[in-house]
Amino acid sequence: MADRYAMWFLPLTLAVAGVAWALGGAERAVAVLVVATPCPLILAAPVALVSGLSAAARRGVVVKSGGVLERLARCTTLILDKTGTLTVGQPAVTEVVSAGSLPPQEILTLAACLDQVSGHVLAAAIVRAAAGHDGPLVLPEAVEEVPGQGISGTVRGRPVRVGRAAWAGVAGDPRWLRTVRRRARLDGSLTVFVAADGQPAGAIMLEDRIRPDARATIRAIRHGGVTRIVLATGDRAEAAGPVGALTGVDEVLAGLDPAGKLEVVRAEQRRAPVIMTGDGINDAPALALADVGIAMGARGSTASSEAADAVLTVDHLGRLGDVAALARRTRRIALGSVLAGMGMSLAAMAAAAAGLLPAVWGALLQEAIDVTVILNALRALRPPAPDVRVTPVYTALTRRFRAEHRAIRADIDQLRAAADTLDEPGAMTRVRQVYRMLTSEVWPHESAEEAELYPSLNRLLGGADPTAPMSRAHAEIAYQIARLGRLIDDVGDRTPDRDDLTDLRGILYGLHAILRLHTIQEDETYLSLADSANAAAA
Repeated sequence: MADRYAMWFLPLTLAVAGVAWALGGAERAVAVLVVATPCPLILAAPVALVSGLSAAARRGVVVKSGGVLERLARCTTLILDKTGTLTVGQPAVTEVVSAGSLPPQEILTLAACLDQVSGHVLAAAIVRAAAGHDGPLVLPEAVEEVPGQGISGTVRGRPVRVGRAAWAGVAGDPRWLRTVRRRARLDGSLTVFVAADGQPAGAIMLEDRIRPDARATIRAIRHGGVTRIVLATGDRAEAAGPVGALTGVDEVLAGLDPAGKLEVVRAEQRRAPVIMTGDGINDAPALALADVGIAMGARGSTASSEAADAVLTVDHLGRLGDVAALARRTRRIALGSVLAGMGMSLAAMAAAAAGLLPAVWGALLQEAIDVTVILNALRALRPPAPDVRVTPVYTALTRRFRAEHRAIRADIDQLRAAADTLDEPGAMTRVRQVYRMLTSEVWPHESAEEAELYPSLNRLLGGADPTAPMSRAHAEIAYQIARLGRLIDDVGDRTPDRDDLTDLRGILYGLHAILRLHTIQEDETYLSLADSANAAAA
């Protein structure tokens, strides 16, 4: 940065000194040269950049050089990997679909017992889910694992197979299989099929969930100057498409191998300077090629961290927006310090050339100019004031309700499962169980948010009731739960007719959609405020 200005500053200084010599002789020329020292150019930009590097490190972002920070400030295109970047990077069980012979919990337990001895990433997710449901797990016997197909063995004397549909003996087109495949297409879910006693038992649906702060971070990155965001992933389009749509990226490119990601970087570089982020070893070539490569280093591979220009040492996507904003702020401070120092030096040079500034006073003034630009450059160390000042009370509420959100996600999924099986025997028993869950677990959570979280938010955000729209959602949830209770009472002990089933299905699907959207919105806006404010104040 300083080099570009130094190229014309030196000739200008000599020209002014020549004019001073012509007007007043050697004394004026010396005075001009005294105040024309290039210290503002030499000191201001490096001090600002080093301060920016230090500020980034305090936020958990290791930037490898000041030049990287400068390039980052000029980048307007961001290429994101999906797994571990926009998503949490760990698949989680979202639903168990039964083929009819075994209940979902037993299917999950049998699969988890067998998957204890498998090293597959999906096996670990199934074991975690079963342990979270207090499933009694035992070690399997006679285990055989075929890469790319699945695993088989004996659990409590029962033959069990877990893996692809063909491996589990799934054939034909039964209703439960159509449900599984439709969910996989609609939600981008992964499927693992389970067989027990030689017969297909059902399927386990898994999903790599989007990070709660992903969409808010995308908006923050755009606000910081990035105009184009591309999701480039090796996953299939069915899984990548929903992630791109829900996070608000401009384009989704799926099914890419490392060479394909390199081509994406090259194509985007022809438009504008590019930031590339990723966490896997297959991202390393693209990270090295991009103008600025940023590795998600908390869980990423060593190869990606070494190839990148900057490393996020914390598992928090929001820091990606922080480092982009920090780079632009640091560049503004550095540029402002350079221009201010040069401007003051030029004014002093003009005064010296006119005979108004003796050489001794010029030397003192130049030292004052140097100190001024250095102090201004050090402003890059100080983070900007957060838009919202989060209190310890609100931080504690955030932790509490975020933990409750994780707990009630499974409850919310039960609503859709109950609606899907209304035509099957025992449907009303499942509906009554769901209603009890809503009244004993979900609504107490929503009610506590209304009574404790939202008043704290209103004080935090200011204005005229900023949480009013979300509070209206609470009222709608309460209304729909009450409608479900009245409909259950109306059906009573009789078999529900066609109209009953239509109304029940509408309420259950509606509650599922409202609760899912409402929970995600709270995670992305209200419950992420503490993370953003604490990161800015760190």
